[in-house]
This record gives sequence, C-alpha cells and structure tokens, in this order.
Amino acid sequence: MRGPHNIWRLIRTGATLERTGAMNVVLDAFEATPALRFVARALGLPFKWLGYKGDPTMPPATRALTALGPAYIKFGQVLSTRPDVVGDELAVQLRVLQDKLPPFSIEEAKAEVERELGEPVSAIFSEFSESVAAASIAQVHKARLIDSGEEVAVKVLRPGIERAFRKDVDAFYLAARMVEVFSPGSRRLRPTEVIEHFDGVVRGELDLRLESAAASEFAANTKNDEGFQLPDIKWNHSARRVMTLGWADGAAMGDNAAIDAAGHDRVALSKRVLHLFLNHALRDGYFHADMHQGNMKVAANGDIIAYDFGIMGHIDEYTRRVYAEILYGFIRRDYMRVAKVHFEAGYVPADKDVDEFARALRAVGEPIFGMDATHISMARLLSYLFEVTERFGMETRTELILLQRTMVVVEGVARSLNPHINIWEVASPIVTDYITKSIGPRAILTDLKSTAMVLARFGPRLPGLVESALLRQSNEALPKHRPFWRWVALSLMIGATFGAVVVMVLDRIG
Repeated sequence: MRGPHNIWRLIRTGATLERTGAMNVVLDAFEATPALRFVARALGLPFKWLGYKGDPTMPPATRALTALGPAYIKFGQVLSTRPDVVGDELAVQLRVLQDKLPPFSIEEAKAEVERELGEPVSAIFSEFSESVAAASIAQVHKARLIDSGEEVAVKVLRPGIERAFRKDVDAFYLAARMVEVFSPGSRRLRPTEVIEHFDGVVRGELDLRLESAAASEFAANTKNDEGFQLPDIKWNHSARRVMTLGWADGAAMGDNAAIDAAGHDRVALSKRVLHLFLNHALRDGYFHADMHQGNMKVAANGDIIAYDFGIMGHIDEYTRRVYAEILYGFIRRDYMRVAKVHFEAGYVPADKDVDEFARALRAVGEPIFGMDATHISMARLLSYLFEVTERFGMETRTELILLQRTMVVVEGVARSLNPHINIWEVASPIVTDYITKSIGPRAILTDLKSTAMVLARFGPRLPGLVESALLRQSNEALPKHRPFWRWVALSLMIGATFGAVVVMVLDRIG
C-alpha cells in the first residue's frame, strides 16, 4: 500500500494545511529546512482550492486536522504527547484537539454488535440507546443487560475505520520518508519512528480486545486503591470491534458545580488524583496515559472513576527508579545527585561534564522553587528538564515523554479542582515512600531474591550450558584460556546453589 499512489493523499493534506493557514505552523514546529518547505508548499499551494475549509473558529493546526478526518485527529492527539517532536507550543494546541464527530446510525451499531457477538441485540440488551459519545475511532451507547439488569456502556468501532486508517497511515509513512530525504537535520526527530509509534497506538485502539485487556490489567493493579474504581469489563459481551463495560455514573470531573452540589471535597479530590497517578506510574509501572477530565467521573460515594483505556503507559522497574530518584533529587534540591542519576542511567553521554550538567539542572530547578508554592509545577519542571538533557545529548525516550505529558494533564486536572494545590507537597510522600522501598536495603533483598529465582529456574540447564561452553572453548581457544572457563563453570554452579539458598531463606523470612 505504501508508494507513490499516496502522493494524492499528501496533496490533499498539503492543500488543507494551506487553506487553513496551518502549513507554516507545522513547518516551523518541525524546524523544516528550505528544501522541505519547498516540497511541502509545492504539494499544497497550487492545490489550495482542493483543501478542506475546516472550522474558522479553531486554531490553524487543530482546524486542519479536524477537517482532514479521524486518522488525522488521532495523529494530532498522539503528537500532543510528543513535545520533543512538535515543540511545546504546537503540543499545547494539539492537546485540546477534540475528536467529537457525527455518530453513525444506531442501526449500523446494532448490526456491528450482532456480527461480533453472534446474537441479536434484543437477546443481550433490554435497552440500547442512541450514541451518547462519538469519537474518531468508535462511539458509545448506553444499554442494559437482560440477564442482570445492569446498566452498561457498549463501545462500537466505526464501520470501515480500519481500512480508512490503513490508507492514511500509509500516506504518513511516505511523508515521513520524504521528510528524512529532504530535511536530513530532522532525522534527529526520527519521523519514521514517530509514525511507527502512532501506528502501534492505533492498532491497539482498533482491536477492542486489547483495550479490554488493558482495562483488566489496570483493574488488577489498582483493586486495593482507596477511593478509586474502574468499570467492570463484560468479557462475554466483548469482541474485537465491540467492548461492553459497566456504566460509569457520577459527576463529570470537569464540572466543579456538579461536584460541589454533590457535596464532594474538591481539595481532597485534587490530592487523590495526583496520588493515584504517581502510585500507578511508580508502584505499578502501568498508568492511564489519557487521564483528562473527560475520562473521569466522581461517583456518589466520592470515588474517582476512570474509563477509556485506549492509551496506557508502561515503564519498566529500572526506569521507574531513575524517574523517582530524579523527582526525589529535585524535591531535596540535590542537583548533583540528579545529575549523577542521569549519567548512571546512561541518559547523558559519559563524555559530558557532570558538574556542568548539575549547574544546568540548578538553573532549571531554582527559579521554579523560588515561585509561590501554589505555582510550583512538576510538569513545567519536567518540560525544562527535557530541554536541558537534550542540550547535553540525551536521546528521546518515548516512555518518559508520555509520562511527562500525562503529568501535565493530571496536574491540570488537580489544579482545576483546587487552584491552590502545592504539587510538590502532595507528591513528596509518594515519591519518598517509593524511594524508600525501591532503593534502600529492602530493595536490595528484593532484587537478590529475583536474581536467585532466575538462577534457580535455570539450575537444571546449567550443567548442559557449562558443558557446551567448555566444548566450544576447547575447540576454539588456546589451552591457556581453559582454566578461565573452569572458573566460569564453578562460579555458575556456586551462584545457582547460593540462589536456591537465598530463595529458601527469604521465603522463610517472608
């Protein structure tokens, strides 16, 4: 599918960017070279009359993407998570991009449900409403199950959306290759990798079984989180193009008047939103990466309900520790420690000067900590931090960018509930607790136990592995090297024995 025939789609895209006034905004955001600007304008300007007009009340970039349709809307939303690619100013514009589109008919939705679930809608649901929310990829209907009488939300993919996205994504790949050819300097932004990231996000959202699985994993991680709940997935009424889950009933998180009328404490809610996100990111390494007001409600009992699990973030244990140490170092204003963490993690090349880097970090942190407590922003700090690390040669890490973007959104939600919240004061206990558990003596024992368990699992294979290594060594190496492999074999066997002993001891202690 990827090839020159996609040029027509790029022409229509360029024409729309020109007609909406977004072309220069986009080219400036990507720091386009003269050659790339010439190609882009050549593809768009002569065909400006073919471009979509869009909504004149919107900013140019959001106006163009909205006019171009679902794939472009979703692409803009994904790019809003990558200020490293599009710049902070355009990322902010794209962050408010709405994907509310006209719904498809209830008849089409019911037909899709029946095809996917293999039963008539009337045999599953006693009620099935018109669309209550329609987005770029799917729409949601409110329904009631016959067997239990429970109210549920039924999410249904748009008819033909997979094919439509496939065509546009193919054109995006062609555009990325053209950018790399005509603007060598832009290769540092890795355009093709950005499209691959988008492609992966969309593929996940186009298979609702994956979203259901994400919701299930998230629920398992957070089942003991006080004041937080997720709708139950109804697996027997879900499939690739249909997802059924419990109905989230409560006051919209963005409606302060409704929250106040229900008697909820907005100050407590603002703290809980931040606590929940940091716990999910640091404790679990798996977090809701689209945690804005539209994806949360406040239940009658005061619990926060989260839904829409199309975009989830994942960070491994080591990265979590690094991230926590960076935050902890800033909380303590220990800039040298923050600098050393970057070097130890390999984020900043070893040939850079650690003292100079620490001074650059101080220039980031001190102005922020000099602000009034209610204006101290963790999101702003992380944004400035990435600017500094980029200057020192740190390569883009997608998982950290997504984490930073979600931090911006969550901080915005917290401040909308309580404009006077002190972000650092609220975050400090969570970060400190994680540091205590993951970096102190307790963490060493946990790591040792994990290592021992791995060695124990491989124990039965160790003799064969050692023998194979010795045979290879005897055939390939000089005799003087053989004693080395004997030491390796001995070390492995001792390690396996020690590992098994440690496992038994720790199990007894536990």
